Amino acid sequence: MIEDKLLNKWLNDDLTDAEKDAFSKREDFALNQKIIEDSKYFKASEFSKVDDFETFKAKYKVRSSVKRLNWLKPVLRIASVLVIGLAIYFTMFMNDSMVEQHTQFAEKTTIKLPDLSSVTLNADSKITYDKDSWYDIRQLNLKGEAYFKVAKGKTFDVITDNGVVTVVGTEFNVKARSDYFKVVCYEGIVKVTSDTITRQLLAGDTFRILNNEFSQDKIEAAQPEWVENRSSFKAVPLKDVVSELERQFNVQVTFKDTKTTRLFSGGFTHNNLEKALSAITQPMGLTYKISSHNQVLIYGNTD
Repeated sequence: MIEDKLLNKWLNDDLTDAEKDAFSKREDFALNQKIIEDSKYFKASEFSKVDDFETFKAKYKVRSSVKRLNWLKPVLRIASVLVIGLAIYFTMFMNDSMVEQHTQFAEKTTIKLPDLSSVTLNADSKITYDKDSWYDIRQLNLKGEAYFKVAKGKTFDVITDNGVVTVVGTEFNVKARSDYFKVVCYEGIVKVTSDTITRQLLAGDTFRILNNEFSQDKIEAAQPEWVENRSSFKAVPLKDVVSELERQFNVQVTFKDTKTTRLFSGGFTHNNLEKALSAITQPMGLTYKISSHNQVLIYGNTD
């Protein structure tokens, strides 16, 4: 199943204030609350909070070996977990009004939303939204990277595992990949909330959290470079730069004798793999080798 960090943290009552705000804006929030209330009738209140279902099963096995005669309570506890899981599954995956758009590696695409706002997805990215409630609640979930041109109207929210971006009518880019969260405002005003940090961005402002370190900067570009098949970086670890190269060219890169946490500043184009590899490796004194089946080796010293 698809990992949902916010949902897991919500079930464990472990959300930060910013995450609570983001979770409350999800289209399935009301249903999730109702499921939790209904699950109380399964008498599941005595079991302790668990991080995941596998942990719960492990605890259940230990407990059942001690009290085999008390079989009814464990059954009801499992039933409550299954009811919650199944209901959320059908809400997320069987709801006909939910729309999912995604890109593969080495692919980009532009999507029109119901209000004619546009979203350009970078490689290996995905958005989901509810088309039926769109004009009442303009919000979508993003995994990956996307460039937005938002039509004027009600508040427009982009929800990611890393934070929430809120606008009215503007142009901006959001990158949310693992421990890399970056927002760039190209037009209008953008509000960004991530954990305890909240900032308002004007045109040309950037917001970045990389490896749990927050920074802001200024740019002069009119739109993201990746829209024009270029990627650029400023003091970004080599491993993150190469991850982007893998997405743009659909290749697998391995390292040998290379310190992948070294910071890289520069860029590469998306139309020639060898030129892109040279642009990354030469400034860092590294060497690369392309083998069959889209495999690439980057090697050098660890200095």
